[in-house]
Amino acid sequence: MLRRWFLATTWLLLSAAGQAMAEGSPSSSDTSRLEEGESIYQQYCASCHGRQGEGMPNWERQNAQGELPAPPHGPEGHTWKHSDAMLYRIVAEGWRDPWNKTERLTMPAFEDALAPAEIRSVVNYLKTLWTPEQRRHQAEESEGAPFPTQSE
Repeated sequence: MLRRWFLATTWLLLSAAGQAMAEGSPSSSDTSRLEEGESIYQQYCASCHGRQGEGMPNWERQNAQGELPAPPHGPEGHTWKHSDAMLYRIVAEGWRDPWNKTERLTMPAFEDALAPAEIRSVVNYLKTLWTPEQRRHQAEESEGAPFPTQSE
């Protein structure tokens, strides 16, 4: 069963990467980077955003603390609407949704835990969760706001 899951996951990553490349998406063509991005996502992000990027239940409604729960990263969410620069910044610096009634960061900053290349790998992995149309839209958003240039 584990082997079947591994093969299915690998096939999905390779298929998504190939499809993204064919459509001119900025997703990495390096399969090992996508696998690294998925691994980092599972370690740091999945506890809030879900193992498959499904987000928390009722993510569009404020909880008892007046905060919006973690959104999904798949097609039903809104991650794909943001540029590479914005997604990088959110992962690196954390995020407080402007609609939240609290002042705290509801998503922690990961710039002290992840290298710049690892943050880019996570963002590129997220792109594999989107539809082709969403990847095209996100690529257009990123034309004027690409990943920051930093040394590895």
